[in-house]
Parts: sequence; C-alpha cells; structure tokens
Amino acid sequence: MIKVGLISLGCAKNLIDAEVMAGHLRAAGMTLTPDSASADALVINTCSFIDQAKKESIAAIHGAVDERAAGHRQRQKIIVAGCLSQRFRQELPRLMPEVDAFIGLDQIPRIAAIVSDLFAADDAAASRDFVTASPRYIPDYDTPRFRLTPGHYAYVKIAEGCNHTCSFCVIPQIRGRHRSRSQASVVREVRDLINSGVREINLISQDTTYFGMDQWAGARPNPRSGVDSAHGESLASLIRELDTISGEFWLRLLYTHPAHWSDELIRAVADSAHVARYVDLPLQHISDRMLVRMQRETDGAYIRGLLQKMRAGIPGLAIRTTFIVGFPGETQADFDELLAFLDEAKFERAGVFEYSREEGTRAARLDDQVHHATRRARRHRTMAQLQKIYQATSSAQVGQTRRVLVEQPGIARTEWDAPGIDGSVFVDRTLPVGEFAEVTISGWRGYDLIAAR
Repeated sequence: MIKVGLISLGCAKNLIDAEVMAGHLRAAGMTLTPDSASADALVINTCSFIDQAKKESIAAIHGAVDERAAGHRQRQKIIVAGCLSQRFRQELPRLMPEVDAFIGLDQIPRIAAIVSDLFAADDAAASRDFVTASPRYIPDYDTPRFRLTPGHYAYVKIAEGCNHTCSFCVIPQIRGRHRSRSQASVVREVRDLINSGVREINLISQDTTYFGMDQWAGARPNPRSGVDSAHGESLASLIRELDTISGEFWLRLLYTHPAHWSDELIRAVADSAHVARYVDLPLQHISDRMLVRMQRETDGAYIRGLLQKMRAGIPGLAIRTTFIVGFPGETQADFDELLAFLDEAKFERAGVFEYSREEGTRAARLDDQVHHATRRARRHRTMAQLQKIYQATSSAQVGQTRRVLVEQPGIARTEWDAPGIDGSVFVDRTLPVGEFAEVTISGWRGYDLIAAR
C-alpha cells in the first residue's frame, strides 16, 4: 500500500484542492501520513500569488528534496502541485529536475493514477510534466474529498477562475476563466456538510460575487442595475436557497469583488437567517488614479456609495477589506487619500499588503515603480492606523453579549471573525468545542477579545 504525505501552502482555495487530492488518494486505497519521512510519495501543493508565497513554495520543494537525499529515501517520489506548477509549467521541469512530477489544476482528480504510474515507471525516468494550459477543472458535490479542517467548519468552493484583469494579479493566468458550479451542486454539498455536524460554511472562489453570472445569456452582466435573479443563478439566489437548509449554522462570504454587489444581494444577505454579518470585500485602494491603474472596475465614489448601502441595508455588518500600498505611480497624495479614507470608513477588519511586482502582469511593466523602502514605510504607517481603528472597535465590544463558535478549549470566534484570518475570543474552557455559545465580552487584548467567565 502506497503511503502519501501532503503539504498544502497558501489560501483556503488551495486547501480545498489539497482536500480533493487527499480524497482521491484515499479512494484509490492509498494511505495518508503526516510524516513525510515515512511517505512513499510526497505531494507539495504550492502557492505563487505573490513573491513571498512563491519563495515559501520553492523553499518547501528544496527542503523536501534535501530531506529525501539526507534520509537516503531515493525511492520516495516528490510531486509538485498547485499554483506554482500551473504558473511556471514550462520552466519548473528544467529548473527542478529532482522533482518526479509536476501537476496542475486539471490533474487534481488524476493524482492517484499519477502517483501509481510513478512507481510503475523506470526509476531512472526524467521529471514528468503533466500540467495543461488554461485549466477547466472544478470540483462537484460528489467529488472525493478528505477534509483537513476541524469538524465544525468547512470551505465550499462555488466557482473557480477569474475574469477580471487586475493589473497586479496573476490569478487569471494560473486559474483560468471564471466557471461557476451549478446552484444545485453547491446546495447539495452544503446540506451534506450541515447534516454531518458542520456549524460554519465558508463560501469561497476567486470572485464569489460573480457566481452564476458566467452562465447568463447575452451581454456581460451589470449587477449594479439592482436586480440579478431575473438573469439566472447568482450569489443572491444561492443564499436564498441555502437559507432553506434546516440547522444551526453560519454562512460566511469570502472573496467578494466590490464591482459585483447588487441591491438584490444586499437584500439577500440582510434577509438571511444564516449568513454571518461579515463580508470580505477587497478594495485595494480608494484613489481614482490607483483604481484605474489597478484596473479594478470601480472608483472612489462607487466604493463609498456601496459601503453606505451595505451598512444601511445589513444592520450589524462587519466589513473586512484589504489594500495595496506602494503600487506603481502611487504618490504621497494618493497614499494620504487612502489614510483619510480609513478614518472615514472605520472598517471592522482590514489588512494591507506591500505591492508585489509579479512577472507577467501589466503592473510589473510600468516604469514608475515605487521604491521598496517607501512601500515598506507606507505599509507600516497604514497598519499602525488600522490598529488604532481596531482597538476602538474592540473597546466598543466590551459589555456586549456575542454569539461565538468554539474552536478549541478556551478559544472561540464571533461571526465577525473568519477562521485563520481574524481574531479570537478567549472563553471558558468548559464550553463544548464545535458548538455555538452566548458570551459577554469583558475586555480585549491585541486583536482578540476576552469573555467573562
């Protein structure tokens, strides 16, 4: 029996790919092991969204190759999967001849056969590149899957790929064009997860708000018109259907693009008994100059109007967002406008990234790149300002009763906190793990809250 080790790097979307590979490996009769030293085959599921992620992935591959050599495990097969393989499908086999196979997104359901073939082939065979261009694969409700998250929460990928042309981003090149699952498929998967005891469903894709729109007939959809259900399936119609599932659970919306929020979607979230009052809404900037250069399909006036409509239409909403500082051509005036906007908007959750110059993007070819020291300084200043806003948000929670989902003994999350991203609540250790509880917030520390015990 072949034993397979699995290392997964990067985001939750990548984690689902790893879970699907694990499911196919188990369905083929192979054994999963957390001990890479005892594994007959080691699959490294990589990320390459930004330079830091790329370096982490390369280090993991080199580390696995070195450990194999040091442990005299010459028969161990190393397979590199995920975004790094897909992005650099032509370069990696030449640069990393020690790797036994490279697989891309379309090879995820073939992982077990590829592992078997590696052991059946001549040991002296060269590295094998299975990666295909323009991937089309997307999992379905009946796809074999071995969940790697705790039993009380799960991620559900409702679409794959992206149709946006953001000038800083390589995701469309890696993941291909946007392709939605059917609404019925997503509902069936979520219902099965809820029936198995899951208490939180995190809906994810590269652009969750574009769900179903790629199936609309006719011209490119314009959800800003206010109503999208007349066109066919959409995130709003999916939420309404998921809300019919019985049980006590949260639905969380991650990776929503601001350009695709409609009035109907706001109403669907507001009316839902299950959608957490939390929306992940990456804005990237507020300066019109920067938004045009980033090709974000939004402008400052639209963003401010959308935030106003969302807060008015969804009481108690927490908005998580991210920004990029140091983008090519960003002036001090652009940066000052961003800082002023943060004080104006007072986001409950927010993060900031230094611009990463990614090869193959339009932004990487721009002449007016911002110096790395300036990028770093702007990130530090933005983070300091965000921390002050967060402290005020946390202080306002003191004395309130909040519903939390217990993660582990003594640690829980509110609906304003996504797993692995946001803060925690320190609670009584006797509260049952994987269940909801009502607690009163008595204090805060850093990014975390403290509940009375």
